[in-house]
Order: sequence, then C-alpha cells, then structure tokens
Amino acid sequence: MKIDRQGGFLISQIHRLSARVFGRMLRAHGIEINPAQGRILFVLWREDGIPIHELVRRTSLGKSALTSMLDRLEGTGYVVRERSEDDRRVILVRRTAKDRAAQAAYERVSKEMAELYYAGLTAKEIDSFERTLERILGNLIEHDEKGDV
Repeated sequence: MKIDRQGGFLISQIHRLSARVFGRMLRAHGIEINPAQGRILFVLWREDGIPIHELVRRTSLGKSALTSMLDRLEGTGYVVRERSEDDRRVILVRRTAKDRAAQAAYERVSKEMAELYYAGLTAKEIDSFERTLERILGNLIEHDEKGDV
C-alpha cells in the first residue's frame, strides 16, 4: 500500500468543515444545537427514554463529553434527565416538546446537508463511497475493541 495516502486527513478536514457548515445551516433554521448534540437527539428520536450508558454506546461519545452536552441540551430545554422508576440508580434521558418541535426542521437541514455532500455524484458512486466508509469504520471499531495501540 502506498504510504502517502490522505484518506484520514481528508476525512478529518471534511468532518471539521461539515460541522461548521451544518451548524450554520441549523442556526439559519432557528435550531440552537450543535451537530454533536444533534447526534444525541438523533438517537433519542429512534428510542426515547434511554439510560445514559446506552447513549454513550450509541453515540460513541465519552461519558464526560456526553454529560456536558446533556447539561447544555437540558439547559436549553431539549431533553430532561429522570430517574428510572424500575431502578432508581439509572438515569434516563427523555425528549421534550421543544425537541419534538425541532425534529422536522433538523431533518430538513440534514437532508440539505446530504444533498450538499453528494452534489454531482451518481447513485452508484454514492453507494460505493458509503460501502467504503462502512468498511473503514468497521476496521477502526475492530481495532478499538481489541485495545491495540
């Protein structure tokens, strides 16, 4: 394999720039959350009222980073944290009416962002690209789970 490949660098650049663009698009639609907080909300849209440890797993965020983001989301009224009735030691994260109202706008912005990502690409190119990204992600997950250096 050629050593001077730039895939990781390009992914990093895309990540930074897309977060900035996506954040501006969200603000233009009156949504006061950042893209990382959006990841948390996206998980909750699929399943509301889940424990914090499950949010850590599903978002791949560290517990301290997640806690900080939940503090901000709770402070702005998007989520609430409640003790589980089944096990008082477990804290559940639940959506609020404000989050439900913002979901449609967030999904519109996400669609606009996807259109921006894939502008000028064919469906076949997009499929191939996404399969490649899934393989790269799988490689990284496997390596991470092994705890390799």
